Amino acid sequence: MSGTGEDREERRRSSLTGRAAVLALVVCLLAISLAYPLREYLSQRGDIRQYRATVAEQEQRVAELRRQHERWRDPAYVEAQARERLHYVMPGETSYVVLEADDTPAPDGVVAATKAEATRSPWFTDLWSSVETAGKPGR
Repeated sequence: MSGTGEDREERRRSSLTGRAAVLALVVCLLAISLAYPLREYLSQRGDIRQYRATVAEQEQRVAELRRQHERWRDPAYVEAQARERLHYVMPGETSYVVLEADDTPAPDGVVAATKAEATRSPWFTDLWSSVETAGKPGR
């Protein structure tokens, strides 16, 4: 009789282990089948967050450009920018250029024109003259 009780106990353990194995397999399959969609979902949420930040930056840039556009539509602003950036003067006005302390004017009060850079020969002429110089015997 003790042999049949052990058989029953062993059958009970084996059937319980089989059920546990099937349950574990099902849980693993569910985890595997949900892992990829979950990863994609989280990745897309990150992308959406990044795109929203980009859109916010671009909206700020557009707002700044609109403000600049409105400023440029004002004739007084355009005139001020032309005077400042391009040194324009209105007809009848006289423009003065203030010299730095190291610029010395000519005796007649007019600043001498800057000397033009000495005319240089083309690079290949300089190269050839250096080859000719190198080919001459030394003194």
